[in-house]
Amino acid sequence: MKEWKELFEQEEKKEYYQKLMQFLDEEYAHKTIYPPREDLFTCFEACSYQDVKVVMLGQDPYHRPQQAHGLCFSVRKGVKLPPSLKNMYKELKSDLDIDMPSHGYLIDWAKQGVFMMNAVLTVEEGKAGSHQKKGWEIFTDKVIETLNEHEEGIVFLLWGNWAQKKAKLITNPQHKILMSAHPSPLSAYQGFFGSKPFSKTNELLKEMGRTPINWKIEE
Repeated sequence: MKEWKELFEQEEKKEYYQKLMQFLDEEYAHKTIYPPREDLFTCFEACSYQDVKVVMLGQDPYHRPQQAHGLCFSVRKGVKLPPSLKNMYKELKSDLDIDMPSHGYLIDWAKQGVFMMNAVLTVEEGKAGSHQKKGWEIFTDKVIETLNEHEEGIVFLLWGNWAQKKAKLITNPQHKILMSAHPSPLSAYQGFFGSKPFSKTNELLKEMGRTPINWKIEE
């Protein structure tokens, strides 16, 4: 039985990872970086390796105060809904007739096996993409490769070009990939709206003999 711990132990020995951690030590010491350091690996803590059924891939963490907390697309209760998440909720309503919740804290999904990781796990305040090409991509590719080895079928939700680049790492035929445009306001009307990702994911999970996700977020 694989665990995330094994993956971390393996990667921590590698030069790229050590350099990445040194870079982060400096960044966190002198700049405002999101998510807060203690939330850096929330997606791994919230969903164990053996429980993963669905993978939702984001690009960068949110780069405004209070938003990012280590689960892609999610914000804690009390934080205004970011536009991408609002569009996800709109699609959820049209797809499964689930009313938009009053908050954007997606931990209910993670607890059911939705693994929500950004391709790059950190960002400097107000500077989207500022921590790209520092080593995170190598790490998150490794995470996807490790999930590709999962003994049970997983549904990968790849929204937008950035996430879709990871599709080449998913080679195990038991896994399913659902691709569409990104839910951001810039691209949601180019194929995210109407793509029915939530109902399609559940149909695929049932076909794999796995329990579907209850997508309703509790108030």
